[in-house]
Amino acid sequence: MNLTRRHLLAVATAVFSLSGVALWPRDQVAADTLPKQLSDRTFWKLVEDISEPGGFFRSDNFLSNETTYQEPIPELRKRSSPDGVYLGVGPDQNFTYITALRPRMAFVIDIRRQNMIEHLMYKALIEASNDRADFLSRLFSRPRPANLDKSSTAKQLLDAFMQTPSDEALFQKNLQEMLDRLVKRHGFPLSDDDRRSLEYVYRAFFSEGPDLRYSFPRQQFGARWFPNYAELMTQTDLSGLNHSYVSSEDSFRALRDFQRNNLLVPVVGDFGGEKAIRAVGSYLREHGATVNYFYTSNVEQYLFQSDAWEKYYTNVSTLPLNEHSTFIRAYFNMGFRYPPGIITPDLHSVQLLDPIQSLLTAFRGGQLHTYYDVVERSK
Repeated sequence: MNLTRRHLLAVATAVFSLSGVALWPRDQVAADTLPKQLSDRTFWKLVEDISEPGGFFRSDNFLSNETTYQEPIPELRKRSSPDGVYLGVGPDQNFTYITALRPRMAFVIDIRRQNMIEHLMYKALIEASNDRADFLSRLFSRPRPANLDKSSTAKQLLDAFMQTPSDEALFQKNLQEMLDRLVKRHGFPLSDDDRRSLEYVYRAFFSEGPDLRYSFPRQQFGARWFPNYAELMTQTDLSGLNHSYVSSEDSFRALRDFQRNNLLVPVVGDFGGEKAIRAVGSYLREHGATVNYFYTSNVEQYLFQSDAWEKYYTNVSTLPLNEHSTFIRAYFNMGFRYPPGIITPDLHSVQLLDPIQSLLTAFRGGQLHTYYDVVERSK
C-alpha cells in the first residue's frame, strides 16, 4: 500500500470514529471481562453506586408467595448464554433461579432497602454454613436436629426443623456473628438503621421458623393464603423435580460459592427510577456481558398503576440484551381480571416467560397500554 492510500484509510477511519459509527458491531466492542470474584470493597461500592434511596412497599415480603416459581426452569435452561447475567427482585426465590441456571453474576434490584438488608443476612448465614442443615439451623436459630445428613431431602430437613423449638440464646449468638461477618470481616459500613432492620428481619425467621410466610405476623389479613418457607423449598417443576437451593448439597454449595465470591449484588432501586437499572446496564456493557434472565415477579402490575411502566421499559432498553434474554414474571388473579384458562380462582400464580427484545419492540411500536397487554403476550 502506498503512502497516499494509507493516509486516506487513516483519515476515513478517524471520520467514522468521530462520527460515532463503529467499524464493528457495538456489542462486540467490550471484551468479556466479567469477574469471577469481587473484592469486598468492589462489592460494596457497586451496592452504593448503583442503589437509589429506599422506597415504600406495603408488605415486608420476607418470602415469595409464588408456588409455581420453579416450573419454567427446564425451559429457561435452554435460553442460557455463556456471558449471561441474572437480574431479579425480591428475597430468596432468586437463589433457586441462580443455582438452577448458573449465571455468571446476579443483581437483585428492589425498591425496599430492607430487601437489600435481608440479602446481606442470607449472605452472612450462607457463607458461614457447612451444609444445608447448618444453614437452616442458623436461619431459624434452632438447634440442628439429629439424624440429618447430606443425603436428607429438603422435606426431611424442613420437617425436622419444624419440630425443633427456636432458641433465644442461639438467636443472639447468630445475630452477633452475622454483624461481625458483615461489618468486621467484609467491611460493610452498616448504619444503625441497617442493623435494626437486620435484627427485625432475622427475628421474623426466629419467631416463625419454617412456617414463616410472605405476610407476617400470621394473623395479618390474608396470611393464611400464602405458602410458608417449607412449602416453597419443596415445590417442583412440572416433571416433579425440586430445584430449590436447599434441595441438594450440590445446589447449596453452588449458592455458597456464589455468595463467597460476592457475585450476587443486592441493589436498592425502583424499576421505574432514574438510576438503578441503567447503572446495572452500564456495568454489564463495560464488561461485555448480557442480561440473560430478568425475574420481575409481579412488579409490572404496580408499575401500570401510573406511568412508571413507560420509564421502566425505557430503562430496560438500555440493558445489553440478545435473542435469549427473557423476562420471568409472576401473574396472580387475586382481585384482578385474568385471561381464561391461565390460572384458577384462588391465590395461585403462574410464571410467564417473555422475550425481552420482543416486548421492547412492542413497547416502541405503541402496542402496550395496560398490564394485561403484557400478560397476554407472555407464555
